[in-house]
Amino acid sequence: MMKNIFNKRTSIKKILLVPAILITLLSVSSCSNDFLDQPSPNTSDTQSIFESLDTADLFVQGCYRGIVPTEMFYQLGAGDTVVHSAEDGTTNNSKYNICNYFYDAKTPYTLTGVYSVMYASIERTNIAISGLSKMPVSARRNALLAEVKAIRAFCYYNLIRVYGDVPAVWIPLVEADPNDPNTLYPKRSSRDGIYDHIIADMQESVNDLPTTGTNERLKKASGNALLARIALYAAGYSLRWDLNTGAAGTMSRRPDNARVQQLYQIADAAAAAVINGGTNSLVQAQSGKSGFEALWFNFCQRKYGVSDPEILWHIAEYGPNTNSSFGVYAMEGSRGGTYGSRKALQFILPSYYLSFNPGDTRRDVSCTSYSIYFLNAGAATDTWVNVGTTFSCILPGKFRMGWGVAPQAADARNLNIPIIRYADVLLMYAETQNYLNGAPTAQATAALQQVRTRAGIGSLAIPTGQQAFENAIVQERKWEFAGEFNLRTDLIRMNRIASEIEATKLAMKNLSNKTGAYANTPALRLYKFEKNAQVYGDPFLALKYIEITSPAEIAIVQNVPTASTGYAAYQTALANIVTAHGQTVVAGDKWYPTKMFEAYTSTFNGNARKAVGFTGGFNAIQVGAIIYTKPTGSAENGGTYPNWIEGGGEGLFYGFVPNKTELLPFASASAGHPLVDNPNLTQLPGY
Repeated sequence: MMKNIFNKRTSIKKILLVPAILITLLSVSSCSNDFLDQPSPNTSDTQSIFESLDTADLFVQGCYRGIVPTEMFYQLGAGDTVVHSAEDGTTNNSKYNICNYFYDAKTPYTLTGVYSVMYASIERTNIAISGLSKMPVSARRNALLAEVKAIRAFCYYNLIRVYGDVPAVWIPLVEADPNDPNTLYPKRSSRDGIYDHIIADMQESVNDLPTTGTNERLKKASGNALLARIALYAAGYSLRWDLNTGAAGTMSRRPDNARVQQLYQIADAAAAAVINGGTNSLVQAQSGKSGFEALWFNFCQRKYGVSDPEILWHIAEYGPNTNSSFGVYAMEGSRGGTYGSRKALQFILPSYYLSFNPGDTRRDVSCTSYSIYFLNAGAATDTWVNVGTTFSCILPGKFRMGWGVAPQAADARNLNIPIIRYADVLLMYAETQNYLNGAPTAQATAALQQVRTRAGIGSLAIPTGQQAFENAIVQERKWEFAGEFNLRTDLIRMNRIASEIEATKLAMKNLSNKTGAYANTPALRLYKFEKNAQVYGDPFLALKYIEITSPAEIAIVQNVPTASTGYAAYQTALANIVTAHGQTVVAGDKWYPTKMFEAYTSTFNGNARKAVGFTGGFNAIQVGAIIYTKPTGSAENGGTYPNWIEGGGEGLFYGFVPNKTELLPFASASAGHPLVDNPNLTQLPGY
């Protein structure tokens, strides 16, 4: 049995928030019947666990549990100039504040769950690394050791991209000296040293990972992809300050340029290894779906035979005990029925929705301009519809409810958590090739071209200059990875977060004013009335709509009757417009207009929905009221920007302060937070 040092100083359980003796490895059931569906050993019995490769394997499988805590998506899945919080209120709302970079050390907005969960996971991986290192060398032992080192690397990468410099712990607590003050109260360590340690671990062992097996566990391809990502973060920009003086820092790379170059080379080689491995590819068009649509529909349907060539690593989430909050709050929203009542607390900024080039198939996958709603409020049996929304409530769409499989309960999801995709590998490779060679190479151009061609915009010109190519990579990452909870920190490590925030704030003001690039943005849509199947596996993608710009057609469309006696004639007039736009109208088809710059609940929009059969045309949809009840247009808001864009202390990114808010502080108040439990932890300067 392991020596118990916790009777010496029980506060150690608070310091790193990893009560190792009490941690039980709970099995994580997946889509298969056998993977992780095993009895769970306790970490206090590691001597027997690591006497057998079979039980050691079970322990390693348990190390995957919880490595993507709820906060990584629920809190950090917004604020990236693409996905934004629709949570109501600002005073005590962590999601809205973190999304807008408004946080301090005295309020519970500091993602303490990420800190505690990551160190709990690191403790488990340290136990596994120690135990496996004592076992006889074999191919299987080496593979397990490589796997758990990569999991530990992933945990440190998550900590650093949230907090910057953090404590470095490389051995299990039970092997540490209880009389060493650093055991009980570890100080921050340089992120560069941590990065170098975990990168060296992965370089030494990545080739020991298996080449086959489930993508719910790390393999050689996903290990190399993760190595490339971590190396790019290690080489990239971050908010840096002097650990000794605590002087205010700046966004910069590590000071050793030779090491920066080496890290780019490591990332380049790791990405190339995946590309040249020949086992991975982008999902292409099939079964009437574009490649991007087929990727996410099949992933949500757990048809991994289709999605696994691209999604190299995803965390198992299946069954009543393993459903996380991932995806629950970022979807099209539902008022009830089969899908339950689910509120969409994140939305897509309309400047992003309107940024896509014509023909880009990613827009209607990543963004939904509809919410699931009941047609006849209060009726004994109801009809559910996909109701068209306005610009102020375009919603995330990659993990929509209808695409999923039936969960154990309506408030749960059976969604695995995607970590890294082949598209990411291609764009990382394009980035490293461009950086290392001072201009995009043929290989860099080809990698970017693959992503664009699959998206349907292969004809878009690719820049030839280094800076212009990097700009193209930044934009491509935004188009490709919306809602996958990495974009915020990707923009930070590329030193683009401040400029992207300023550009987005300006774009949203221009859109609100209908000026600049948005001077001719159509303000009026005709949505087709569409019923919702309320069946899991429904392949529905997007509402059909027609943008109305002709003054004559606008006059007809805007003449919405307010009495039911005029509804039939109005539908006839709309059908004539639809036919004039080249679309076929069959018996039973109905259309309704929406003024996109007005609030969803505006008088016009409510009456328009009533004219097509909504008994509750003005009723709430399952989206935060701070968004759906507000317009996008300044004119529609009485001549001033709506507060969610600017004003009232809650506009876009109102808390962002360059060289401060790129990293989050540790909380200095509230029991269980790091600075309370560990007085040796230094606070981020500025807080």
